[in-house]
Amino acid sequence: MATRAITSADFEKTVTDNDIVLVDFWATWCGPCKAFGPVFEAASEANPDIVFAKVDIDQNQDLAAAAGISAVPTLMIAKKGQIIFKQAGALRAADLDDLIAQARKLDLNAANAE
Repeated sequence: MATRAITSADFEKTVTDNDIVLVDFWATWCGPCKAFGPVFEAASEANPDIVFAKVDIDQNQDLAAAAGISAVPTLMIAKKGQIIFKQAGALRAADLDDLIAQARKLDLNAANAE
């Protein structure tokens, strides 16, 4: 599955209705966002069972504010409706692959019990 653009209108449903969702908060004017875009797209092709969503912060300022986005690119990962990771900065492909593997392995029940 390729990446898909989401907005404040479908953000909540996307995060809650899917097992794992990676969200790339980005902007058209952002150099690091342009560098990270192909890495994010390649990961989406390699992981068709995961939703890879992109949020243009300029077109979705309310959503960016609600998500506490203060720098772009920012990657957010949700698992079963819970935000499990959020970090600003472009990632290398190997680092993104590692995060995806960690998200897959994370046992939310055990994590919530701690």
